[in-house]
Amino acid sequence: MTDHPRIPLAGVIGHPIAHSRSPALHGYWLKRYGIRGHYVPLDIAPSDLPQMLEALPRMGFVGVNITIPHKEAILRIADVITDRAALIGAANTLIFRKDGRIQADNTDGSGFIANLRQNAPHWNAASGPAVVFGAGGAARAVVAALIEVGVPEIRIANRTRPRADALRSDFGAKLVVSEWIQAANMLDGATTVINTTSLGMTGKSDFRVPLDGLRSDAVVTDLVYTPLMTQFLIEAQEKGCTVVDGLGMLLHQAAPGFERWFGQRPEVDEETRRAVLSA
Repeated sequence: MTDHPRIPLAGVIGHPIAHSRSPALHGYWLKRYGIRGHYVPLDIAPSDLPQMLEALPRMGFVGVNITIPHKEAILRIADVITDRAALIGAANTLIFRKDGRIQADNTDGSGFIANLRQNAPHWNAASGPAVVFGAGGAARAVVAALIEVGVPEIRIANRTRPRADALRSDFGAKLVVSEWIQAANMLDGATTVINTTSLGMTGKSDFRVPLDGLRSDAVVTDLVYTPLMTQFLIEAQEKGCTVVDGLGMLLHQAAPGFERWFGQRPEVDEETRRAVLSA
């Protein structure tokens, strides 16, 4: 009997998951690099998550991405947690190791920074304060990444202040918390401005914080990528700012997992963007 090597499988776990662009992205990379593998969406309810994670490696899965609502819960299940996933309090990438253990990592922060550096090459982390709108899981990844690359001060506001206060408690004195109603005042002198909320996303409420105080030389980015150019980015662009859409973060955060699972570091370029946007 011939011993055939198993075709590696990976996927993305969420609930719901049909909206995810990750299968199109990884499917494009698999085809581009001629890799015999598959990447599939897996709609798994929270109550089924532990038993499904136990079964997936036996089915040939080498790893999965994790998205809402499982990114925090997964840390209670994983056997090995990277320092950055522990610091952020959430994971988006799982590796099913050959020793049988599940390793959890978070690549959102590194994907965020890579997107800025690719699409705003002149961006200098140390040039001045950063403003972060929102204090959810995405904001935690962004804040951790900004601190790591040397941003001197991070001003943060959230619609419910206790979540912003919790970030300051976890990440320290570089964070300055403001009330949401006074969020526009945070823009004074800021050189990096980030929307990590869902405000402005298709089907969600509008982003209504006035952007009058934006510096024309600021780099402004929105983690929302549906629509690709949110009203937040349109207004910033009209003020002369360099704007960076959120799709690049999705692409860059996916690359480390693809490399671990399939053995090829994928390139994030314009062809990749077009493939995902046309899916």
